[in-house]
Amino acid sequence: MTEDQPTPKTDGGTDSVSSDDVALDPWGSSTIEDYRKLFEQFGIEEFDAEEVPDPHYLMRRGAIFGHREYGRVVEAMADDEPFAALSGFMPTGDPHIGHKLVFDELIWHQEQGGEVYGLIADLEAHSARGMSWDEIDEHARSYLLSLIALGFDVEDGELYRQSDNRVLQDLAFEIGSTTNFSEFEAIYGFGGETNVSHMQSVVTQLADILYPQLDEPMPTVIPVGPDQDPHVRFARDAAARMRYFKVTEAFASFELDDEERALFRELYDALAADDGVDTDDLRCEDAAERLLAFVNDPSTAIDADPATRDSLVEKLENGGKEPIRPRVRFLDRNANEAAFDALIEAIPGEKRRYDAHIDSFDLDPAAAEEIAREVEIEHDGYGFQAPSSIYHRFMTGLTGGKMSSSIPASHISLLDDPEDGYDKVKSAATGGRATAEEQRELGGKPDECPVYELYAYLLAESDDEFAARVYEECAGGERLCGGCKEQAAELMQEFLAEHQEKREEAKEVLDGVDIDLDSDRRGLGGQEEEDAV
Repeated sequence: MTEDQPTPKTDGGTDSVSSDDVALDPWGSSTIEDYRKLFEQFGIEEFDAEEVPDPHYLMRRGAIFGHREYGRVVEAMADDEPFAALSGFMPTGDPHIGHKLVFDELIWHQEQGGEVYGLIADLEAHSARGMSWDEIDEHARSYLLSLIALGFDVEDGELYRQSDNRVLQDLAFEIGSTTNFSEFEAIYGFGGETNVSHMQSVVTQLADILYPQLDEPMPTVIPVGPDQDPHVRFARDAAARMRYFKVTEAFASFELDDEERALFRELYDALAADDGVDTDDLRCEDAAERLLAFVNDPSTAIDADPATRDSLVEKLENGGKEPIRPRVRFLDRNANEAAFDALIEAIPGEKRRYDAHIDSFDLDPAAAEEIAREVEIEHDGYGFQAPSSIYHRFMTGLTGGKMSSSIPASHISLLDDPEDGYDKVKSAATGGRATAEEQRELGGKPDECPVYELYAYLLAESDDEFAARVYEECAGGERLCGGCKEQAAELMQEFLAEHQEKREEAKEVLDGVDIDLDSDRRGLGGQEEEDAV
């Protein structure tokens, strides 16, 4: 980010935290009123563009506001190691400027050396939105033409549609064997009226997210809007369930859950830092006493959840005189007997075998994870890494409020006539004051302006200086809305004209791609639902 460019708000421009819970619905039309709630409720981490080498301008300007474990992708990118990016498009209408955010993110990751996948979510469109196959074919072609026109390299990436990818379907079948209806009910609110095809399309989406790792497990990022986070979380769970082994930290023979393990680590570190404690001679019952002393002493840094504390204390007391020895534990999840035996042989140094796990006393967790994955792959397992994700803000509608594909004036289609695009921007709502005099005196409000979003997310492209100048001139009262919208409208007209020329050129490229866009499938069509973009 350049020094003179304003730092965007990662909370979406809101100044107060709503007391209401945030609902993330992949098929709904709700907007996110406060992005900070996503950090608290769903564990989404705040995105820091400074941690990314040569970040995309959407990262620098705060359009990408959150992530899940994107650091592993950044590390692979920096070390020139394999990584992948995948995102899908549900073909329910024309591609629009909201979709361009995802197109750009995929293309940028491809330019950084990633294996990039773009998919047409036709099974989802048919089952969840009731789209006919003829409609799906038409819109699918349009999405792919825009993706290619914007710079996607078909020779260096993969395009596919869900319904034609047999390998994907086989993976979805395996994932389905690890899921049950209660999860669909808890995550998506599915009930007795939900059709089975809709649930099947969800399992297919989980397979999509893990698909880039079928040949080789690698860090994989899924660029999406925050409404798609339920799919990402479900896929991360599925990746873990399909592993042969789970590698965890342990301190004694008994097993701990994740919260107890984290508290035990905090306890052990505190004891190790105490000169009066010899951790080599520490017993479980001693640790129980010290834990109770720590949590009851306000001068210590240990602040334990009471339920977690009580359950850990009970397990430690039951452990009695057993010595505490930090170790790495390999838990048997789905391994066959041959893989379990091979893992024992592969673990170096001191180890101890149990019926359902193996403890290693000489490995660190990273090395242990690598050994577990290698053994799994050698014995026909997947070895999946948990997929990462990055989340971009929803664009504000040109008429104010949310941008919706069902309200033509609120969004700009990438297929709009350039003059229509010009007119839509000229008619857009702004963050300006009531009068020009008031604007000059008080300045505009670019953080609340749909037109400034067009500059930041699209029209300024990678020119940070231009985007910053528009922001500062607006906020300082030098830029009035009439002239600002005229400039934006002209730039939008130029962009649409150029993009549509490139779409024409992309037709020949798309014709050479091995993807069937004229399906002969039969099925029922239905009413398309409204969606936020």
